[in-house]
Amino acid sequence: MENISIFLAKFWGWYLIIFFLILSLNPKRILQIIKNLKDEKFIIMASFLAIIIGLLNISFHNIWEGDWRCIITLIGWTALFEGLILFIFPKRAVKWFEYVNIKFVQVIYMLLFLVGIYLLNIGYGIVPF
Repeated sequence: MENISIFLAKFWGWYLIIFFLILSLNPKRILQIIKNLKDEKFIIMASFLAIIIGLLNISFHNIWEGDWRCIITLIGWTALFEGLILFIFPKRAVKWFEYVNIKFVQVIYMLLFLVGIYLLNIGYGIVPF
């Protein structure tokens, strides 16, 4: 089970860092994503993808220990719930995402970066603690 945790720490760490860099270097992407959320086909595809990623993550890694592995589990559950909310309540979810994005965009960016760095550190053992 430890190998799966390390793999997912590397995967989610790289994913969060790459996502942070893309959004930081090209902030128009956020507006494009919000604009695309008004398209019903995009919402269905995004919700299915989030549900699949969330289910795969929690199927292989549903560990509720009080350490770094809980972060990976929370990412999986968050993806699953976001996908379900997008699929069941698309209009409300889009309004909520727009509100959160406008109000907390810098906080979200920094969280993406810090959690990504933390998970990469765990995955590769760069700075032991």
